Amino acid sequence: MPTTHLSLLLVNDDPAINTPMATLLNGAGYEDVRHCDHTAAARHLELRAPAVVISSGRQGVALTSQIRQLDERHDRYTWVILVDERSSGQLLDPAAGFGVDDVIDPGQVVEQLLPRVHAADHLSGLLLRLKHENRLLRDNLASLEQRNQVDAVTGLGNERYLRQKLGDSLRQIQARGGALCYLLIGLRNGPALLQSHGQGFHDELMQSVARRLQQMVRPLDVLARLDDHHFVLLTLPADLQECAPSSFKRLFDGLNQKGFLTPAGAIEVEAGVALVGVDAACLPMDPAHLQREAAQLLCRSHAAGVVTAKRMVPAA
Repeated sequence: MPTTHLSLLLVNDDPAINTPMATLLNGAGYEDVRHCDHTAAARHLELRAPAVVISSGRQGVALTSQIRQLDERHDRYTWVILVDERSSGQLLDPAAGFGVDDVIDPGQVVEQLLPRVHAADHLSGLLLRLKHENRLLRDNLASLEQRNQVDAVTGLGNERYLRQKLGDSLRQIQARGGALCYLLIGLRNGPALLQSHGQGFHDELMQSVARRLQQMVRPLDVLARLDDHHFVLLTLPADLQECAPSSFKRLFDGLNQKGFLTPAGAIEVEAGVALVGVDAACLPMDPAHLQREAAQLLCRSHAAGVVTAKRMVPAA
């Protein structure tokens, strides 16, 4: 059974061609059949997009190109049937880039028009449903991404997770006392390794670095991947004096003194560790300020080859 409300647009400059096709389609039960010449086609396509367009000849090919541009702009799909003497193999070849969906020989219009429109009815509906479902999927993925707190490569918390945990930690020490150690861990040769070995290798290396870090931190510590080449560790010691380079030398040595086994062989990373300590006396404090301090210290850590540290002091 045809979908009686299927929107059909017949485009041809010769009314003697459009009118018989419209009559044939109306007789088969299709109620929404419009016809126009090529000059008026653009207005019809913009005002009320049809599901199926039937055109002919080289003007029909040019119209198809315009239809595909409109489809792209409005995220829809219009099924195009071309009445043409040229072979379907030539017109439907994806390499030709015509964008036509079906071809009817002019001598077979009476016999083939209705079966082809019935097929177009089914296939265009299927395509529209798939596009709608794909749009919903994209929207859902975007929504999930906005709430996602897991780094896809390492399984650690991501930057969003880190921001939340850093804010929670600062509020906790402001309310209950204690201290916060913010460690920024950077891989100085990370960009060079990525460039020389590729993304797959780099992802595998980051997974290995993440696993080694997890083995060296305490269960209640917060470990996150900040970006492609940086990790962050948050710890909550009882006293600010514990935020000292000696407390984290094992972590520094664990990354720098033992290579990582990869498909390219043993790889050594050049890790720097910057430590910023803060307690309740320094609060409230903008988390971004703490992160900027750590970034400056990391440059010194790379240059000196040691853990660099700073304890924040209350503002005067």
